[in-house]
Amino acid sequence: MRLRDVRARQRVEHRGRAGEAPHDRRDGCGGLDVTVVLTGDDLALEQLVRVARGGETVEISPDAVARMEMTRAVVERVLERDLMVYGLTTGVGARKRVRVHADEAEEFNRRLILNHRVGQGDLASDEVVRGTLLRLANGFAKGMSGVRPELAELVIRALNEGPLPRVRTLGSTGQSDLPQMADLAHGFLDGFVLAAKEGLALINNNAFSSASAALAVADCARLLDALDVAGALDLEAFAANLSILHPAVAETRPYDGLRATLARLTDLLAGSYLWDNGAARNLQDPLTFRCLPNVHGAARDALAFVMRQVEIELNASQDNPIVVAGEERLVSVANFDILPLAAALDFLRIALAPVLTSADERLIKLLQAPLSGLPEGLAVRDGLAEDSLTQFAHASQALTAEARLLAQPVSFELASSTHPEGIEDRTTMAPLAARRLAQMIELGERLVSIELVVAAQAVDLRNRPVLGTGTTRAYGLVRDRVPFTDTGDPVPQDLEPVRELIRSGAFSA
Repeated sequence: MRLRDVRARQRVEHRGRAGEAPHDRRDGCGGLDVTVVLTGDDLALEQLVRVARGGETVEISPDAVARMEMTRAVVERVLERDLMVYGLTTGVGARKRVRVHADEAEEFNRRLILNHRVGQGDLASDEVVRGTLLRLANGFAKGMSGVRPELAELVIRALNEGPLPRVRTLGSTGQSDLPQMADLAHGFLDGFVLAAKEGLALINNNAFSSASAALAVADCARLLDALDVAGALDLEAFAANLSILHPAVAETRPYDGLRATLARLTDLLAGSYLWDNGAARNLQDPLTFRCLPNVHGAARDALAFVMRQVEIELNASQDNPIVVAGEERLVSVANFDILPLAAALDFLRIALAPVLTSADERLIKLLQAPLSGLPEGLAVRDGLAEDSLTQFAHASQALTAEARLLAQPVSFELASSTHPEGIEDRTTMAPLAARRLAQMIELGERLVSIELVVAAQAVDLRNRPVLGTGTTRAYGLVRDRVPFTDTGDPVPQDLEPVRELIRSGAFSA
């Protein structure tokens, strides 16, 4: 499912997703200011993106507040019974047998957060921090954390009003994002006194990984849209054979991603000269042209799967222990193990790698005279040694090589059994899986920027044939930012405007 499909679905379900409803106030542009209302059950990926990047405001539904009050009452009654409950009346990790008495709860919570602030590396972006706050608040709204509504409201206030906490990106193995969540909590508590269990509830979750994954997956959807557009323009630039788009392909290989890709490429190329008899130069083109729908379709299937996993994780309990209100007890669980999401992120990176490799191969073939039938390096005058785009081939290969290395799975990494008494002996590496996807997407955006510029140059040298409806628009967007490279012109130095087109979703329309 493409991100635009998610948008369309949410327009239909406008009032049903996460209790979203338009409030009677206007934003600075005269439009309706929409507040996302958290229920704990139906936060959508697209809503997280809008809150994290668009600054939409958030509040918690009255039903969620009532649920939090109910489960907090269960926690208080368990405390009165003086039971041994992990993280509530005991320490954590290797100190799980050490009793924490009622008069020690405040100091225990304070030290719990301070002692887990072991994060390393650069600071997370504001959008990741906002997404993390949103996921944390939605987890509290679910009601199984046992925190007071006042704590959830404090999280919402930090999200809506700021200032945003400073969160370091490295140091989490994915069995709860302990260092990142400790940084986050330390940044917004500002003297707020935590009650029993609330310190653990703040840090013992994967809100950071979940938010990072959601934002990366949204970016991946836009990248795949841009890759479709660039691939379609490649077909025209190469004068390729469009038999690969025959309807029989979808009928004989009923993959959703393949069908969606075939339909999109057909739309992009509507009216193209390539549909004319005799337009194709070859009976069969190189595989990276012929297999374009299949390769992109596989990535779309992977993306749709990961989108589902992300939305499940945005609304799932990630706590330990959880409050089971009907049984008047707290139960130790392993909800912090988010392997379903971490493995899905690995899957998406693996599926994205051949898409990027194919894009690299196609643009290189456009630069090679024996294969493209155009001047070597797409120079204006054949045989001129100094004027060409040939060096873009090396740049694209470097980007592709690095991107492929990032496709290596990480969710099978082993933890050391030397951690607390050998108990914390596995890990998901979910934050690394999400971070590598984000890095891979950035490299992909730069690669596709080169691909679009090379394809536009090849189209021009093929005497500007009649392009498809979608590719005509894409060609114009690229040429508005990077003009034709004529004899004596330097190689285009700044492709960032083209990359911004990709990031803006201009190729997703």
